[in-house]
Amino acid sequence: MDKKMINKLIRIIISFFLVLISLLVNLDNVKIILCIISYVVVSYDVILKAFRNIIRGRVFDENFLMSIATIGAFFISEFIEAVAVMLFYQIGELFQSYAVGKSRKSVAKLMDIRPDYANVVRDGEIVVVDPDEVSVKEIILIKPGEKIPLDGVVIEGNSTLNTLTLTGESMPREVIVGDEVLSGCVNNTGILKLEVRKEFGESTVSKILDLVENASSRKANSENFITKFARYYTPIVVIIAVILAIFPPLLFNLSFNDWLYRALSFLVVSCPCALVISIPLSFFGGIGAASKIGVLVKGSNYLEALSDTKIIVCDKTGTLTEGVFKVQKVCSVGISDDELLKYAVYSEVYSNHPISISLKEAYNKKIDKNLVTATKEISGKGILATVDGKEVLVGNEKLMREYRVKYTKSKEVGTVIYVAIDNQFVGFIIIADKIKEDAYKAVKLFRENNVDKIIMLTGDLDSISKEVSKKLNLDAYYSELLPQDKVKIVEDLISKKDSKSKLVFMGDGINDAPVLALADIGVAMGGVGSDAAIEASDIVIMSDELSKLANAIKISKKTMKIVRENIIFAISVKVFVLLLSAAGIISMWLAVFADVGVSVLAILNAIRILRVKGY
Repeated sequence: MDKKMINKLIRIIISFFLVLISLLVNLDNVKIILCIISYVVVSYDVILKAFRNIIRGRVFDENFLMSIATIGAFFISEFIEAVAVMLFYQIGELFQSYAVGKSRKSVAKLMDIRPDYANVVRDGEIVVVDPDEVSVKEIILIKPGEKIPLDGVVIEGNSTLNTLTLTGESMPREVIVGDEVLSGCVNNTGILKLEVRKEFGESTVSKILDLVENASSRKANSENFITKFARYYTPIVVIIAVILAIFPPLLFNLSFNDWLYRALSFLVVSCPCALVISIPLSFFGGIGAASKIGVLVKGSNYLEALSDTKIIVCDKTGTLTEGVFKVQKVCSVGISDDELLKYAVYSEVYSNHPISISLKEAYNKKIDKNLVTATKEISGKGILATVDGKEVLVGNEKLMREYRVKYTKSKEVGTVIYVAIDNQFVGFIIIADKIKEDAYKAVKLFRENNVDKIIMLTGDLDSISKEVSKKLNLDAYYSELLPQDKVKIVEDLISKKDSKSKLVFMGDGINDAPVLALADIGVAMGGVGSDAAIEASDIVIMSDELSKLANAIKISKKTMKIVRENIIFAISVKVFVLLLSAAGIISMWLAVFADVGVSVLAILNAIRILRVKGY
């Protein structure tokens, strides 16, 4: 509890005891004085806010309504009720402050990634400076337990990093020399030396903090509705209250005090606190719940739109697949699989081609380069090499045909590497980009969230794309596309859908920036450290897990359900109690109790979003 809340709580307690004493005192003058002191203690900040807002031109707010209603109650000698009304109101405000503070904690955890200092190595000494003062290419030292202040590359040491606040993942990440490290992570074990690659203003942590701090500036349609509603609603109820106080006594010769009391009760209960507080709180809670799982939503408007997602369009490489080519299958003929892989690796030993790298990773054994006495690259076909005295051919079908090798054609999907030893076919190796295990889960969850179409766009070959689409059970795919082709397809999809349905595009945020900007909601996957990802997208998934979008959709749907519940509940109860108040059926006590009660229930409902768990 912060100082303001403690101060308010103390004032409420003092005011409560003063009014309690006034109830026990029989002397009228003492009773009145105690009530006035009690009222001033508990309400001076509300009256001050109302006065300041009137000067600024914002007359009709809840502070004005409460001040007029309670001061009016004093004029008709309802001293105890005037204090009680303000006490109830301040208790409600205290509870609201607590609820808002609780919902902010989830985002505050994310804000903890801000580094306080950087250990810079200058002239052989370690100098502690503000991260803003560190230049690119300077060397910084990170000790165990410290936050990494700037983006850089490890030049000395190895360690494990806690990336929970960035990615939502609890598993530590191992880093060694040559690995890129992002600001905002926490160094767990070893001492690391990094060469800084970005200034603090351009670093990952700075961009994320900026994104989160500005998220509340983009309001959802529901929030804009409440703002407009309050703007017109409050002056209307003030006019009705004035009519209630003046016209019945004048026209029908009724008691002025009685109708003024009704008008004041009407003003008390008319405060739209439940809507004004609980709706933004619901969205803030939703954004906070998403940040817990490593999903950054740039504004409540995007969170609201996400709940209407009907079409999801995905990039393939790096989104649905791992984006790293690996040996998927080794099929040998006449020799063992290990031997087949060995001859292929030795033939490619001097190549830096991605295929060669994939073969070496799969082999994962020490290579004796002395066994390779000759290599010849045959452009567009493969390699001819002499390995351990044998002539080895490693390449595609064209290479096999050129050397008239009788080979068995593979029907597998992927890049096929054929191998022949001394002109004798010995098998083939399949190299392909592997579908992420998480992609299967994500597609299933999208269906559960009532997504109608899941479509893949890729520049890859049609045969590979078709296989990926089939395995994931996608609704459609478009292959062999250029970046401009993706834009045209997304434009066409948007033109054919209805206005309420939203199209989400997921990509890596670098090559797909135009499509991310074009879609109703652009989602950058694994966008940590990518400037284009953070700038072009509306939502950033900090890790490379597709299923986190499904979790974000679940959170958005729950948020919107809570928002609708609060709007219907608050307006319904408000109208009912207003009618009872205008009819004189309920007292001012009950009026304020109803007002605070509705606010408390709406806020309790709003903070439920923080308990929403992922799949």
